[in-house]
Parts: sequence; structure tokens; C-alpha cells
Amino acid sequence: MSEQVTNDLFLDEAIRAGVLDPSLVQDILDEHERTSKPTRTVAVELGALTEDQAVQVIGDFLAAERVDLDHMTISADVLAAIPGNVARMYNICPIAADSSSVTVAVCDMMTPATIDEISFVLSKDVLLAVATADEVVAAITRYYGAEDESMKDVIADMEADLEGAGDLMESGAKMEDLASVEAAANSRPVVRFVNLVLYQAVQDRASDIHFEPFEDQFKIRYRVDGALYEMAPPPKNLALPIISRLKVISGLNIAERRVPQDGRIQLPISGRMIDFRVSTLPTQFGESVVLRVLDRSVVSLDLENIGMPDDIYHDFCEDIDKPNGIVVVTGPTGSGKTTTLYSALRRLNTIENKLLTAEEPVEYDIDGIVQVPINEAIGVTFGKVLRAFLRQDPDIIMVGEIRDLETAEIAIQASLTGHLVFSTLHTNDAAGAVTRLIDMNVEPFLIASTLEAVLGQRLVRTICNNCKTPYTPTPEILQQLGLTEKQVGGRPFYYGAGCSYCNQTGYKGRRGIYEYLRVKDPIRDLINQRKPTLVIRDKAVEMGMRTLREDGIRCILDGYTTVEEVLKYT
Repeated sequence: MSEQVTNDLFLDEAIRAGVLDPSLVQDILDEHERTSKPTRTVAVELGALTEDQAVQVIGDFLAAERVDLDHMTISADVLAAIPGNVARMYNICPIAADSSSVTVAVCDMMTPATIDEISFVLSKDVLLAVATADEVVAAITRYYGAEDESMKDVIADMEADLEGAGDLMESGAKMEDLASVEAAANSRPVVRFVNLVLYQAVQDRASDIHFEPFEDQFKIRYRVDGALYEMAPPPKNLALPIISRLKVISGLNIAERRVPQDGRIQLPISGRMIDFRVSTLPTQFGESVVLRVLDRSVVSLDLENIGMPDDIYHDFCEDIDKPNGIVVVTGPTGSGKTTTLYSALRRLNTIENKLLTAEEPVEYDIDGIVQVPINEAIGVTFGKVLRAFLRQDPDIIMVGEIRDLETAEIAIQASLTGHLVFSTLHTNDAAGAVTRLIDMNVEPFLIASTLEAVLGQRLVRTICNNCKTPYTPTPEILQQLGLTEKQVGGRPFYYGAGCSYCNQTGYKGRRGIYEYLRVKDPIRDLINQRKPTLVIRDKAVEMGMRTLREDGIRCILDGYTTVEEVLKYT
């Protein structure tokens, strides 16, 4: 057995085979951590080894032969052995099949658990062959075409398979018959359906998936770029097995339906590991479940890539390099606060710095940072964890949210004793953070002496580049934005006409708009005098702060977003 060097199966095997220089491993792991692409993909992209060498390493490990998918013709009978959604989900292509087994071409390391799951979903033994990543992706596209109408097929399969369960599947009936519920949750069609919903959400770059039981229907909705879209709803009587399946794979108690629960799912989807954060909520018609999709290939955790204007980026980097003080990020839920803080932590995550975070819950696992999940139910509160942090000799501390006087006071104490503290607050703008802290009964002189900066932010949808259309704004629109024709200078505004690429919405993706309040002496004086938010804000603007509205207007004039988005969020 080969000695483990990196804790990564592919890299260990590549080193053992003599095709990978061990000195390149850390670069590969850093890039894998940043993007969540498989390590083999990263190694090839960085030129650490060739695609052929990668395929050879995987083939040797799996004892699988190399096949040339590009020059192979696969019959319809063989293709019928694997539905298109399963092939896409697991990034596999069938090349041979008989009544009891199917041989699939893979392009990455396969764990025994994944092979068993594919075997279970297909009801056949799975044999392996290897091909390059490009060959597998091209073959799936060539043979299965665009996304097929498989959702309806899978729902039909599910109904047929669970028909015998009858009234058990009604969410209120026979709750004590746990064995039947568990059997339904682990049945082949339910497993396929849940996998397909998760796969589709990742493909559509959804940030959240909502499973919602109502009196006479069961809704499934995706949140894409901040807006919710409904998918074809499965029948109401399938709510219980589907929700039970989600609870099984996220390690939750399927017998407990009276209290909210939180869990996590980690699944390989289309060749990369995706994390889902799971939250259940008991309702009068069954449990509602929301999954937060944590896909690192969509969310950049690099500070220079999150869309800050150059001047704010420069000031923010300067402030987070200070040895002590408090830096707060504000905005409503879903405005990207956590992503900004993670990006700052990644920048500061060096050998010389000890970083500790208290989060509810931990969103992204980052190597080198000690991350503690808050659990109020067992008394692990922000206050208790923060106190323990101060005995752990940290340099930098992140508190998920300052929500009460106790947390605020310990954060201030940590700052005064030479630590840099990051946190978030739910306020409408940067200046409101000061008033919010005073409302918590924090002494103004403590805020003035520790608060270094407040970053206010929102996420606005960006116009789809495929259907971007220019127009000349009317005087009414300019008046709404507080602009003159001279300020616009004849530049066109843009909107998205709607196309298949953006699902007819006119938007694709989101970007941040920011306001940055640096706490300097004139602001400190106003804090000590307990001045209201408006006075502090006006002074900050006088000292050069751009408001969220002004940064939004910059995004409109640069052609990134629409007037509607900026007016909606600022």
C-alpha cells in the first residue's frame, strides 16, 4: 500500500507513479481549495502533469482499461442503460451493458461509496473504464444532447414505484411507520429525483433550493441571482419521501418532525464537490426544507475578484492589514457579507497568523483557519465561544454576527487587547452600524476607539451579455436617480431583452455595490457625541465616502446593471 503524502487520493497515486513532482502539490491543493475543481483537473491545468498521465494514474488505481471515446460508437441499447441525468450527475458515459452490469467510462477517481450509489441507482453492477475529461463531457453531450425532459420521467417513475405505499405517503399519515418512510426515502426513483433536483440547481447556478409542502401541493423553487423560480412540482403525496431523503443524506433525524434541524450534504456533481447547507422547519403541512448551495466554482473567495471599486479595495486591504481594531460588514441577509469576510480571511491566512472564526453555521471550510460552529441549543453561543477564543492566542478573529451586548463587548475587548476582529451587522447602510451598536448599549467611547471601518454592501443582478440592449434614459429616469443629462454625458443605459441563455430574465449573475466608511477623527467625535445616523453619514460623504446609490449609478453608467436593480436595492 502506498504511503499517504497529501491526503488526496489522486495526488498520492500520481506521486507514487513518479509522474508528479511533490514540490508542486501545495500549489495544486491551494487552487483546488479556491475553485473546488478536482485535483486532477487542477494538476493538468497548472501543467504539473499531462492529461494522458492523469488518465494513466486513474486507470492504474481503478484497475480500469483506457478507452478512446472520441472514436467509439455507442449503441442505443447501451445508452438506454443509463438515463441522461445520471450520466451528467456523475460525469460518466456507458460503453457496454448487459442484463446485469454496465461498463462506464470515468475521468476521475471514484470512491467505493460513489460506485455503490451509481450501482444502486441503475440496479446493475458497475464496471469501470477510463477516458480523458474532454472525451467524457463530449460523449455525454453527443449522445444525450441538451438537458432532457427527465424530470417528468423521474416523477412518473417515482409515483409508480411508491404507488403501493398509498396513504402512508400523505405527510400527516402513519408517521410512526418509520421503516416504511425510510424505505420510501431510499427507493431508487426518490434517490434519482433528489439527485436530479440538486444537479439541476447546480447547473442553473442557484444559491438556494426550497422544498415547500402546502395543503394541496408540494413546491420546489430555486433562487437564481436573488430571484425565485418554480420548477415542475412533484405530486403532493411524494413530499414525505423526498424530504425524508434529504434528511437521510444530510444526517438528520427523520423521526423528529416537530423541531427545526440543521445539517450538511457534500456531493460530487458533474465532477466537482458541492456543499449544501440544510435547514428544516416544521409547518402545518409537513416539513419545509431549504438547501443553501455552496459552490466554490461560482463564488470567488479572492478579494480582488468580488467586484469592489479600486479605491474601496485599496482602503479595505489597508484596514484589514492593521494589527488590531474592528472591521464590520453590513447589509441585509443574502447581500454577500460572508463572502466578503471569507475573502478577507483568505488574504490574511498565512503561516504567521492564527485565525479563528465563530459562525452559525460554518459555510466554507478553509484550510489553516480554525472554524467553530455556533450551537445555541447546547449553549455554544457567540459570547461563550469568543471568550474561549481569547485564551487560544489568536491574531485575527471573525464573529459571524454581533447580535447582542455581550458579543459586542467581547469583540471590543478583543480589539483593545491587540486582535483584529471581523464581524457583520444587519443594518441598511454603513453609518447605521454605529447607531446599531449604541442601541445595544455599547459605550460610544468604546466604539470610537475600536471601530476602524464599516463596509456596506448589496448584490445587484448584472445584465445578460447575450441580450444586452442600449437605450437612452428619459428625463424621468434621470430624475429618479438624481442625475443630470450633463452627468450622463450622452452615455447609453442598458437592459436585458431576455434570451434562452438567461431564461428570458435579462439578467445573468450578480455583482456587489459598496459604500465604505473609514472611522477617522471627525467621525469619532460624532460617535462620542451620540449623533444620529444621518449626521454621521453626511460627515462621511463630506470626507469622500460614495453612498450605495452612487456606486449603483456607477454600475449603471458602466453598463453592468439596470436602473430598476439600483432603485430596488438602494
